[in-house]
Amino acid sequence: MHTELLDVFRTVARTGSITAAARTLGFTQSAVSRQIGVLETELGDRLFDRVPRGVQLTDAGRGLLPHAEAVLDRLAAARSELAALRGLGGGTLRIGAFPTAVAALVPRALAAFRQAHPSVRVQLVEGRTPALLDRLHAGDADIAVVSAPPGETPGTRRTDLYRLLDEKLLVAVPLTHHLARRRTVRLADLAGDAFIAGSATAEESLMRATLPPGFRPRVDIVAADWTGKLGCVAAGLGVALVPELAARARPADVVLLRLHRDDAAIRRVYAATVRGRGDTPAVAAALACLRDAARNP
Repeated sequence: MHTELLDVFRTVARTGSITAAARTLGFTQSAVSRQIGVLETELGDRLFDRVPRGVQLTDAGRGLLPHAEAVLDRLAAARSELAALRGLGGGTLRIGAFPTAVAALVPRALAAFRQAHPSVRVQLVEGRTPALLDRLHAGDADIAVVSAPPGETPGTRRTDLYRLLDEKLLVAVPLTHHLARRRTVRLADLAGDAFIAGSATAEESLMRATLPPGFRPRVDIVAADWTGKLGCVAAGLGVALVPELAARARPADVVLLRLHRDDAAIRRVYAATVRGRGDTPAVAAALACLRDAARNP
């Protein structure tokens, strides 16, 4: 169904006359009648009844009108927003990011973006990488800040990726832990400790990038939020692998240890856009702010 048909239908409904609608739209009366006929054929319902002074909506027409108005209003808003974004004079920039990126990296970038472009509204949604990429390709986000272990590429062939940084994983232990005074630690040294992770299965969590052969950590506590994970570590309930980006949320009674180089792992952090859309002014400006925040943690 073409939106032009809905526009003609709405205009006829508002004016109550084929003649008046034709005059408003700059069409001939026959063109307006023809397009109403096409729409009625597509929907399988009569939309107007003729009356002595014009036309009036049928029950089907009254049912269709609010939907037609909603579609046309959304389309007009989208066109206006796109026009504004082309010149950074307004509109909305939508960004999704994984939780630890929301803790520090992304807020710094968005603060710089907002200062430079105060007329552009900024929206931020937190989520996991797969869900963020789904939002991106569904048209619900302009940029997704996502992560992946080395050797893995998030997204699809429809995704443009902009590498922001390589993030090391640290080990969080309570201040009272017997290894707390060390500078580096091996995962094997923690074989007797309970782990706090985002999944009960180590292979489905951050640990999958660091597990040495044969090492199977005991995951006793599953917590999705970093505040909860670090709170459990602080209480002495276990240890956790923590990305560097989450280090700012560390409580005073938690110590962060570096992994030994043989166990050390990184995850790569990217900004993702739908292919070909990274050069629009608002997106390009936001990407520049993200790169700058990544270079200056």
